[in-house]
Amino acid sequence: METKGGFYITQIKQLHDRIFERLLLENGMEISGGQGRILFILWQRDYLTISEISEKTSLAKNTVSIVIDGMVNKGFVERKINPQNRRQSIVSLTEYAKSLQAKYEEVSRQMNLFPRATSQVAACRHLATAASFL
Repeated sequence: METKGGFYITQIKQLHDRIFERLLLENGMEISGGQGRILFILWQRDYLTISEISEKTSLAKNTVSIVIDGMVNKGFVERKINPQNRRQSIVSLTEYAKSLQAKYEEVSRQMNLFPRATSQVAACRHLATAASFL
């Protein structure tokens, strides 16, 4: 018998991410999943290097660098040369990005209360439990 638990879990995760991005967009924030992960880290501790962001988000350094480029273009972050090590860039939040934190957290709370998302998470748990028995 063929199991598809992992496939279904991936599908549910992707659907969850699309719903969250749609809720952000409906609240005036055009933020991708990768950008959201980086913003979340920078809201906790600003002024990080690409390597530090990579480590904290579990994203590859080249991926972080590409996402940061887009975030610079959107006005979310600034990238400056580290005065102690000119080979490193320091990424910091703009005032605009800082102003989005409360709204982003509110959308996160909405997402946690979102009935379809909750039922999808329950379905994901059910599939994971069922898959463990196969």
